Amino acid sequence: MSTVTTPSASALKYPPVQNYVGGKFVASGDAHLDVFNPADGQVISRVPLSTAAELDRAVEAARKAAPPWAATPIKERVQVFFRYKTLLEQNIDELAKLVTEENGKIDSEARAEVLKSAELTEFACSLPQITAGEVLEVSRGVECRIERYPVGIVASITPFNFPNMVPNWTIPNAIALGNCMILKPSELVPISAGRIAELLREAGLPDGVLNVVHGGQTTVEAICDHPHIDAISFVGSTRVAKIVYRRATSNLKRALALGGAKNHLIVMPDAEPEMTSSNVVASMSGCAGQRCMAASVMMAVGKTDHIIDRMTAILRKMVPGKDIGPVISREAKERIEGYIAEAEGAGAKVLVDGRKTTVPGKEGGYFVGPTLIDHVRPDMRIAQDEVFGPVMVIIRAGDVDEALRVENASPYGNAASVFTENGGTARYVMEHASAGMVGVNVGVPVPREPFSFGGWNESRFGVGDITGRGSIEFWTKSKKMTTKWNREAGVNWMS
Repeated sequence: MSTVTTPSASALKYPPVQNYVGGKFVASGDAHLDVFNPADGQVISRVPLSTAAELDRAVEAARKAAPPWAATPIKERVQVFFRYKTLLEQNIDELAKLVTEENGKIDSEARAEVLKSAELTEFACSLPQITAGEVLEVSRGVECRIERYPVGIVASITPFNFPNMVPNWTIPNAIALGNCMILKPSELVPISAGRIAELLREAGLPDGVLNVVHGGQTTVEAICDHPHIDAISFVGSTRVAKIVYRRATSNLKRALALGGAKNHLIVMPDAEPEMTSSNVVASMSGCAGQRCMAASVMMAVGKTDHIIDRMTAILRKMVPGKDIGPVISREAKERIEGYIAEAEGAGAKVLVDGRKTTVPGKEGGYFVGPTLIDHVRPDMRIAQDEVFGPVMVIIRAGDVDEALRVENASPYGNAASVFTENGGTARYVMEHASAGMVGVNVGVPVPREPFSFGGWNESRFGVGDITGRGSIEFWTKSKKMTTKWNREAGVNWMS
C-alpha cells in the first residue's frame, strides 16, 4: 500500500491508473498501490485495488456489448485489428517507453515486445480464413457442418514481465473470435494496459468489448468466482497458476493457466562456439532473465570449457543499465541474490557475479548483473527453482542421456534446447526432452505465429495453447449442425 512518502498525484510522472469500463476510464475506490520504475526505484503512478463491485460493473458492460459483437461477422470484427496493428507500429516509440518505465526493459527489448504484439495481431487478422466452418455431405441428402461461436465473457490475467505483449497473446484472438474481455494486468505494470485500451478504441473497437480492471489477489479471486465470466486465461508463477486453475474450474469455467519454467540448454562438445556462447548468453540475460522462456540451466556435456570461457568473456563485458535492465522489484533483487549466495555456500563456483550491482545515477534501481555459476549440482535449489533473474547455472554431464535425465527430472516443462552440429543428436533431444517447446541451436525456442505457445507439465494447466492456432479451440465453442432436405434420404437409427 502507499505510504506517507508517496508523492502527491500531481507530482507523479504518470496520472493515477484508472479502470477502463464501457469505453471510459473510471475512478476506483480509495485503496491503491504505488507503481515503481525499477530502474531508479521512483514512484511513477498509482494503481487501484478494485473490489468485486467494480469488477461487476466491468462484466455488466461486457454483457451489454456481447450480443451485437458476437453477431458481427468475423470478417468485420478483424477490421478493428488491421487498424490496431497499424497503430501499434505507429506508436512503437511511446509504447516501448511505457514498457521501459514500468518494467525496466532496455529500449531494444521493449521495442521487440511491441513488434511481437503486432505479429500476434496480424495472426488474428487471418482468423476468417483459418476458422471457416467445415461442411460435408455425410450421406445422400444429409449434410453436417461445424461452426464456431464465441465462449462469451472471458478474462485474461497477465504478468509483469511483458506489459504489452502478454495482453496481446489473448486480446486479438479472443476478441476477433467474438468474445468480450476483462483484462486484469499485473499491478506492478498497469500503465501499458490503459494505452492498449485507448488504441483499440481508436481502432474502432465498440465500447464494452474490452474492459480493464486493475487489482491484486482479491480482484483475481473475484474473477475466478464471477458467475458471468465463462473462461479465464492466466500467465504467472506455477504456484499461482495452480490456485487460479483450481478455483476457476471449481466454478465450472474454462481455464488455461501458464506457470513458471526451468529451461535447460544442452550444450554438446561439437556445438559451434561463437553461435552457442552468444545465444546462450542472450537467452539467460535478455529481459533480465524475467521471462518464462529464458535459459536458466546449461547442461555442459563433455568437453565444453571453451564455450564456457567465451560465455564468461561476453558476460563480463555487459554493462547493467545499458545492455541489461533491472529486475522488477527490490524483493526480487534480494531473492535472486539469495539464491546465488546459497549456491556459492553449497560449493558452486561463481564465474561471473552480478550481486552488488549499481548503475551510476540510478543507485536506487533494482539491478542484478548477469551471473554465471559453474559446478552446480542438480539437487541445489538454484538448479530446481525458477529464479527469474539473469542467472545461468552450469551442470556438468558425461553424455546426452545424463543431461536429459536432469532435464526430465524438472517438474516444469516449458522449453528446452540443444546446441550441436549433429542432426542425430538434435533429433534425439527433441524427441526425449520433457518440454512443450524445443529448439536446436536456438536459445529461446519461442514459436512464431501461427505456431502456438504452450508448455508441458507444471508449466501449463489446462488443455490447448494460449496463442496461434492452438488458442482457437479455447476461445470458441463449436456447434454441430445436421440438415436433411431430401425426403428420399435413407432412414436408419440416427434419423
